[in-house]
Amino acid sequence: MRTNTRRKRHQGAGRAPAALAAALTLTALAAAPPARAADGAGQAFTITDPRITESSGLAASLAHPGVYWTHNDSDDGPYVYAVDSQGRTVATVTLRGTEPRDVEAISLGPDGRLYVGDLGDNLGGKWSEVWIYSFAEPAELRDQSVDVIRYRVRYEDGPRDAEALMVHPVTGRAYIASKKQGGGGLYEGPEKLSTAGINTFRRIGDVPWVTDGAFSPDGTRLVLRGYLSAGLYRWKDGAPTELGPLAAPLQRQGESVTFTADGRSVLYGTEGKDSPVWREPLDDGQLPDTVKPLPSAPPSGGAGAPPGRAPGASPSAGSAAGSSGSADGPSDGAVGVVAVLAVVGVVLGLRKKRRSD
Repeated sequence: MRTNTRRKRHQGAGRAPAALAAALTLTALAAAPPARAADGAGQAFTITDPRITESSGLAASLAHPGVYWTHNDSDDGPYVYAVDSQGRTVATVTLRGTEPRDVEAISLGPDGRLYVGDLGDNLGGKWSEVWIYSFAEPAELRDQSVDVIRYRVRYEDGPRDAEALMVHPVTGRAYIASKKQGGGGLYEGPEKLSTAGINTFRRIGDVPWVTDGAFSPDGTRLVLRGYLSAGLYRWKDGAPTELGPLAAPLQRQGESVTFTADGRSVLYGTEGKDSPVWREPLDDGQLPDTVKPLPSAPPSGGAGAPPGRAPGASPSAGSAAGSSGSADGPSDGAVGVVAVLAVVGVVLGLRKKRRSD
């Protein structure tokens, strides 16, 4: 989320050393990544549209295989973009009659509608209400304006900042994860969103610092990500059970996540111009319940993690950007420079975007 310095005073300078230490720890892991991980992890594509400089949400289309919906952060206007697997914008959708305040998330519901979360709060949790917009996923990918339904949202325990909206792909129920450095909350909306009055979201659990989240296509897994980490949860009977951490890339300002349409991988996105989207395949034990493991490939000369990659750790997104999909990876020096730049970006993002819940 872009911090509006006209409305928000500088906060948390004393916490920057801790954030820097955490980021430097991840830099050490990324110091010598492989050119391309053996399990297929790597950069999926780069969002090249010069208008998309603050990609803050991702949702995999089901109607258009290989297409992903995204949007900018605050102050961009009522626009949602469809990008293909090459990172090219194939459609710009204008949300007719809306004036978004701080759009932070997008999710696809079982009704074939896209849900856009205007949830951010530059005042640190002072807005009396936030909004969710929904519109039918276009059958044709072209520039167009669409009518939307606007839902008014409040939290039962008062205003707060949030950047994650997840609509369950089976039940259609909406969930929001609030954002707070010390840990936020997972909020459940009413069984069905209504345009009549306020939709009150109630807290059903605790979550870490979350910048985005997504359900698997079958609704049995939930991923929540922050700037420096991601976690996987089993979803059953309307509640999450933590399964453990997921491999996640070190990105400039990681603010988006989605499952691929087949449920086998997670995609991570970041704000910034020409922002890379990173693909991280799920291990067999992490796969959604309805996704079967692929047949095992015969060993090819060695067991364990690929060279330079710790088990369970992900190489940096910066190294993937340097490799451009080639089998020949970047030099260690280039990787080091990219990693340091990524750390600086993360720390600056942490300092700029920290707000109270």
